[in-house]
Amino acid sequence: MRRKKRRQHPKPLARQVNYRQLSHPFEPQVVFSNDEIENIHDTALRILEELGIRVLLAQAREIFTHAGARIDNDMVFIDRDMVEAAIASTPKSIPLCAVNPQRALVYEPGSLIFTPGSGCPNVSDRMGGRRPGSLADYEAGVKLCQSFDVIHKLGPCTEPQDVPIHLRHYDMVRAQLEFGDKPMFLYARGRAQVEQGFEMVQTALNISADDFAENVWLSTVINTNSPRLLDNPMAQGIIDFARAGQMTIITPFCLAGAMAPITPAGALALQHAESLFGITLAQLARKGAPVSYGGFSSNVHMKSGAPAFGTPEHMKMQIGGGQLARLIGMPWRSAAGAASNTPDMQAASETHMGLWGALMANATMIVHSAGWLEGGLTFGFEKFINDIDALQVVAEMCTKPAGSTAEIGFDAIADVAPGGHFFATEHTLARYKNAFYEPLVADLSNYGAWKDAGAKTSAERATEIWQNALAEFQPPATGAEATELLRPYIDKAIKAGGAPILD
Repeated sequence: MRRKKRRQHPKPLARQVNYRQLSHPFEPQVVFSNDEIENIHDTALRILEELGIRVLLAQAREIFTHAGARIDNDMVFIDRDMVEAAIASTPKSIPLCAVNPQRALVYEPGSLIFTPGSGCPNVSDRMGGRRPGSLADYEAGVKLCQSFDVIHKLGPCTEPQDVPIHLRHYDMVRAQLEFGDKPMFLYARGRAQVEQGFEMVQTALNISADDFAENVWLSTVINTNSPRLLDNPMAQGIIDFARAGQMTIITPFCLAGAMAPITPAGALALQHAESLFGITLAQLARKGAPVSYGGFSSNVHMKSGAPAFGTPEHMKMQIGGGQLARLIGMPWRSAAGAASNTPDMQAASETHMGLWGALMANATMIVHSAGWLEGGLTFGFEKFINDIDALQVVAEMCTKPAGSTAEIGFDAIADVAPGGHFFATEHTLARYKNAFYEPLVADLSNYGAWKDAGAKTSAERATEIWQNALAEFQPPATGAEATELLRPYIDKAIKAGGAPILD
């Protein structure tokens, strides 16, 4: 009896998805006509010319005065020629360096960069509940950001409030270098802290001041105090980062109905004016300085005054912000976010809508993409993991599916009888292991299997994922050396009393 020859199935193809370098998969959308966008832009220029911006920092007012701006006490008025010159001198493509060159980014229109929920004073998880952020929590946030490729840039997930603020920047920079190798951030909290932050990076990476200034190693977010106010640390940060060749991301936080007009068009006009003002200051401080247009406009809940995110108005202002960024030809920053107090359906919906608005707007960088709760008051560990799953779905969309004859699989269709199935076709067997995205958190088993496995909710599954990520975390190869080089600097600086922030 002839033995039947075992059928040889082709080896499944490896899944090829690069989450580290993403480009927008969709064309940008519009909500305003070209004439309306031009009118919003012109209104922003009128705000700068006729109404002005209040600038608290004397040095910033001196820079504007030297450039020919009109000054009335602490009000600064700039004309459109000055703004247009500033826009013309800004770089439209900004390489962002990373300790690991494979993590480096190019910040330019069309790029898609995700950063975590940032600046939260509190943290929350299922075991510890809601609590003030600690240094251990901050370090855990850095480790989690490092662990997932779809987070492209490090961010201050929480504030280590158990470290005094005049010493806090030492640990915040050190932890990024010890546990991460992605592009870094630095708060603009006064010249002393900023300069020490620059020096720490140079020390840890053993690079000269000139080499540091020729590349973008650090970025900071500059929030104007809407409406029409630029305070001391933010103005100082623009100047210091620009002169050191590091990137500022000018981001007005215009909540329609509270700090901005109640309409999307009105809020965008104010956002645009304030962002253009910060961009102009950066270019006056140093022509050609790396600077990004930014916006974080949404609405408030008019019954409570609380910020709202993922709303239709939020999304409309994101898309309109993208139109304004394209009008001036600059890369730009948007944001997702959630007002929910817990990682529930509301939190997921708000963040997903904010992500979708930023995608439709073709934002270069989407801040608060994972972990943000309570309008930024809390960083949630379970929320971070659930958001990572959503970000990875978006990243999968950045890979274009092939439409070749082999991919279409006519022979597979011919092999299967009407009413049959495709599980056993050569076409399926060659691809099944890597054909589809495998969810990070979602459970796709049936009810019986789910119940037998403990009937765990997505939050419970997320807890296991972030705990395992921290338990299995391996610092980057550069972390130990960077920390060793940095420790004497930090010890000396702490002994000298640290660095005060600028009020």
